[in-house]
Amino acid sequence: MLSKRIIACLDVRDGQVVKGVNFGGLRSAGDPAELARRYNVEGIDELVILDITATLERRRAMAETIHAVARELFIPLAVGGGIRTEEDAAAAIEAGADKVSLNTAALSNPAVITTLASRYGSQAVVVAIDAKRQGERFAVFARSGRAAANRDAVEWAREAEARGAGEILLTSIDRDGTKAGFECDLTAAVSTAVSIPVIASGGAGGLGDFVDVFTRGAADAALAASIFHYAETSVHALKQHLRNHGIPVRL
Repeated sequence: MLSKRIIACLDVRDGQVVKGVNFGGLRSAGDPAELARRYNVEGIDELVILDITATLERRRAMAETIHAVARELFIPLAVGGGIRTEEDAAAAIEAGADKVSLNTAALSNPAVITTLASRYGSQAVVVAIDAKRQGERFAVFARSGRAAANRDAVEWAREAEARGAGEILLTSIDRDGTKAGFECDLTAAVSTAVSIPVIASGGAGGLGDFVDVFTRGAADAALAASIFHYAETSVHALKQHLRNHGIPVRL
């Protein structure tokens, strides 16, 4: 069995890391470069930077922040937010990103997935899907969760894979920042529908939540923010807990 990955997420606004609940109520969580340095030492497997207002403000993800974070890392770095075109992706990668994450742009112009996969390889293209439960299905939302995309999360994940995405970053808007546990039904539905890795995001509150999402949710990786930012648990303690439950992780 492949090792499961633990990923820390830096939601960045105006050059600072922030965290909220259900995509709102943001509060400061520190400096991106300082947090990146800490996570690199603590043994996080990968880092994601999301410039959370870039799409809304119609600007590129901040190259200075990406560069400052990349200098602190010896692990893969993914960057999302404001990446709409091939030029935007090139700017992020030139600043130090190993992968780019597309959300609203991919929904508006799915062909951009194929364009970037052809240029950089599928392993460098992540499609981020923000979803809310609507009855028995999960609906996709764009523009930082503000606009319904009229797409089903499972169907959109399948299309993203077919167009060349190498990974899905799957966030439950309902669980974001709540610490109520990952939305395992959503994660399992998407994970079983695609053959590319699925990163579960939204709701991490304790060590047991990661066990659940790797077993019941069938995730390949799990992403968290606040429980790491505010030192509610350590990366080492989490990985040891997972190993104790028979879940392979990188030490």
